[in-house]
Amino acid sequence: MIRALQSNDREALGAFVQRQQGYVLGYLRSRLADATDADDLCQEVFLRCLAGKVRFRGDVPVRPWLLGVARNVLREHIRRCRRRKEVEWTELCLELDSLTEEDQSDYRQVHDWLSACINTLGQSAHDALKMHYYARLKMAQIAEKMCRSEGAVKLLVFRARQALKECVTRKSRISPDE
Repeated sequence: MIRALQSNDREALGAFVQRQQGYVLGYLRSRLADATDADDLCQEVFLRCLAGKVRFRGDVPVRPWLLGVARNVLREHIRRCRRRKEVEWTELCLELDSLTEEDQSDYRQVHDWLSACINTLGQSAHDALKMHYYARLKMAQIAEKMCRSEGAVKLLVFRARQALKECVTRKSRISPDE
């Protein structure tokens, strides 16, 4: 299939996209707050493959290679959108990706670890993250709701992100047999 793709076979391209698109799209959707951004970036990944902007060398399996392309597209997106709220969440996800670089086959495991780690946070940290990432409130709005200063809320969110990263890192180091 890869040889057919490299020779611009449209049927092979269609089959390739159909087979791999869900995997790439799932990866991007789990790292972006806006599903339409994930859809756009997924298309960009496959357009780069089609246009020959990225080359498959054959020394790694196709899916990890595609996820590497998707990760690069995601990083470029972050650079373009630095001021949007979901960037912090996406940056955390990219940091967590580094934990699975050797074995990129199971991102669901990292997602499960992240969910478990979120549940270990204190109530105020949990609430602040929920308001920031899911309700998309500004820090000033969160501060008002929590009866805290804006600076205190920024620090709370920062520390919660750090705690999540440390928790997921710890979980990644525990062997599956333990």
